Amino acid sequence: MAYNKKDHYYHKAKEQNYAARSAFKLEEIDGRFRIFKPGMKVFDLGAAPGSWSQYASKKIGEHGRILGVDLEAIQVRLPNAEFHKGDLKDRAQLESWILPFNPPFDVVMSDMAPKTTGIRVTDQARSLVLCELAFHLATQYLRAGGFFICKNFHSGDFQQFRALLQKSFEKLEILRPQSTRKESKEIFFIGLGYKPAS
Repeated sequence: MAYNKKDHYYHKAKEQNYAARSAFKLEEIDGRFRIFKPGMKVFDLGAAPGSWSQYASKKIGEHGRILGVDLEAIQVRLPNAEFHKGDLKDRAQLESWILPFNPPFDVVMSDMAPKTTGIRVTDQARSLVLCELAFHLATQYLRAGGFFICKNFHSGDFQQFRALLQKSFEKLEILRPQSTRKESKEIFFIGLGYKPAS
């Protein structure tokens, strides 16, 4: 049976003026692990359509700042956020956007997902590549003690990545938010207390 795209969370997102239902996944993560605080700097990877930044924007307040980057244009406008369309692998371009934020960031978060093929193994492998990219950027721009949030299409091949994160954070949590659709393979890694490599 096909999933109901316009389910409870779809309508809830519309009511609360979120760009997408994914805001509630981040809300649940934050509710459990108390990540966002006023004045934080947040790096939002794969930020389109903007719902994660919308949620974070409220939590970090007027003195906080968000940098969001995506291959697609981000239509959301927020007073404490700056959005750019571009490739996170383009180091020179990325640096030009990051430097004005005076890194490191308090939070690096990624809701990135590959363009799905319908072939589960392929989609899971591509998702893991994006997780690795997100973590690589975290190692460059996340402060010691900071937070990392990353979406992954769960598979049996992620143990090595999980082990890497376990070494890199004081605590690693794995969560499947309640607002995730039943047929989805999404899980989220939540790294608490980043420990930079010495």
